[in-house]
Amino acid sequence: MSLHKRFSTQDLECIKAAVHQAESKISGEIVPVFVEKSGPYSAANYRAAMVTGASAFLLVILFDRYMPSLAIYDPLLIFLSVVVFGLVGGLASNYIDLIKRMFVPQHDLDQTTRQRAETAFLQEEVFNTRHRTGIMIFISFFEREVMVIADRGISKVVEQKEWDKMVQGIIQNIRMGKVVNGMETAILRCGEILLEKGFLKTEDDVNELKDDLRIE
Repeated sequence: MSLHKRFSTQDLECIKAAVHQAESKISGEIVPVFVEKSGPYSAANYRAAMVTGASAFLLVILFDRYMPSLAIYDPLLIFLSVVVFGLVGGLASNYIDLIKRMFVPQHDLDQTTRQRAETAFLQEEVFNTRHRTGIMIFISFFEREVMVIADRGISKVVEQKEWDKMVQGIIQNIRMGKVVNGMETAILRCGEILLEKGFLKTEDDVNELKDDLRIE
């Protein structure tokens, strides 16, 4: 599903308003980023093709032994059956995310999402604030991964458990189909944390990064 279909204009405005509200009293910048998928995972298509092709060959053997009436004895038909099943499996993995996820190891999902989040942190210039006080809230929907990455001006005074707790809250809301509510709560909590840690808005403070949700 396209991210633009997941969220209405009103949803996007709600998230933007939450960012604006959270930043109204602090010197930090909060950047929400959503991606549909962090990587192409092309290897999953080949794995799916091999598994379904091998399954087809196994069925040929089982039919030959236990269901002779359905058995295939022509070598060409056996070959074509394996190839067709393999192609169907590979195509299904390519177009159906639920199937693709079955053929991607969790380690690959975690690693790819981390790399994509770090890339987004640089692309969106979350680091480009006067006092290194940027926070990125990153969600990748295919991997079902959420990350909160704070720049060094914040990470040196805020414990990781604060961000872990925030991530869990977002995940719980996503599972209930309340992505926007989860994001609004997390964004406002970011503002509260920075306020508690003394990142107060000063007279010369400017909005260094736009408040909009980044959809990539």
